[in-house]
Amino acid sequence: MNRFSSAVPDDEYLADSKVLFYVSDAVSQLLEHKEEYTHFGVIRYFAEYFSSVKNSNHVLFREYSYIRATPHNRASFLRVLWRCYRQIGKSGDLLSMLEYRSLLQLLCPDFPLEPVQNAARIVLMDDAIDCLMSFSDFLFAFQLQFYYQEFVHSVLVIYQDLLAGKSPNTVIVPTSTSIEQLPSVTPEESGKEQQQDGVEPSTLAQCIEAFCDRFKHSHPPRSCMTEVLEQTNRISYYSFLMSLAKHEAINQAIGALPSKAEFLIDPEMDQELDKLIAQISVSPGSNSSGSAVGGLKEVLQRKASPRRNIHHRRKIEVESDGSTEETDSSEN
Repeated sequence: MNRFSSAVPDDEYLADSKVLFYVSDAVSQLLEHKEEYTHFGVIRYFAEYFSSVKNSNHVLFREYSYIRATPHNRASFLRVLWRCYRQIGKSGDLLSMLEYRSLLQLLCPDFPLEPVQNAARIVLMDDAIDCLMSFSDFLFAFQLQFYYQEFVHSVLVIYQDLLAGKSPNTVIVPTSTSIEQLPSVTPEESGKEQQQDGVEPSTLAQCIEAFCDRFKHSHPPRSCMTEVLEQTNRISYYSFLMSLAKHEAINQAIGALPSKAEFLIDPEMDQELDKLIAQISVSPGSNSSGSAVGGLKEVLQRKASPRRNIHHRRKIEVESDGSTEETDSSEN
């Protein structure tokens, strides 16, 4: 939304763009770490903060409540996740749900288990979610689950109501209710669909269409959902989500991940990794996992939140001439 080329009221623009959220967070970070910034400069801090937000480098190592607070934060985190672990897909490794959760926690220490479980259920169609998954399958399913979290959960409520035999006119769907307030679904409840053939796609489409008219959160493009639902005679909840996760138009609408054809390509990060591998190969004790993790953090912190970037540079400025960036990053 361009504030300078539209007639959008000021309050509506501020609400939609989440500007006040970022201003509030910037001030909170400044007050929490004010001793670091008094020497660095408050004006330069705010410039760095909003530059990092614009460039999507602001979510690394932040808390879960922050990375999911806005659509921009969610998309930024998805891109960071892809860039950091793209090599897993390149090598063809298969990982379990818990291993993917561990990788997520390296980027967001308090990342919960439930979103990872839900993504695994999409990939594995809610069957044996402890099976191994490829990085691309997991990431595209995780993207749908994480970015459209409220919508995905609400569609489950709609689907279960239809399975229970409620007519489209009596199905009650959430509107602006947050995901934390929606009823949780037990494995027994979600497994009911395995005993049935699903629901009529036209009926599900009718309910989703009415729901989207009142929904206050982000949802996939309606044209994509209509296209998916028109391709089958019966559809289950997880087959619907899997089709959406694979839909390239939805991937483009979110704008966080490259197309599947370019999923393994990232020249900039390849150069960073080549430098990292070269450093590890010549450093003492380079065969330890600690060296690898420390090197990974050094690469990631170049893209980290402004607090870490500013603090990192300020330490270099005040240290002796013999100090190096490598030495400083190893202390973190």
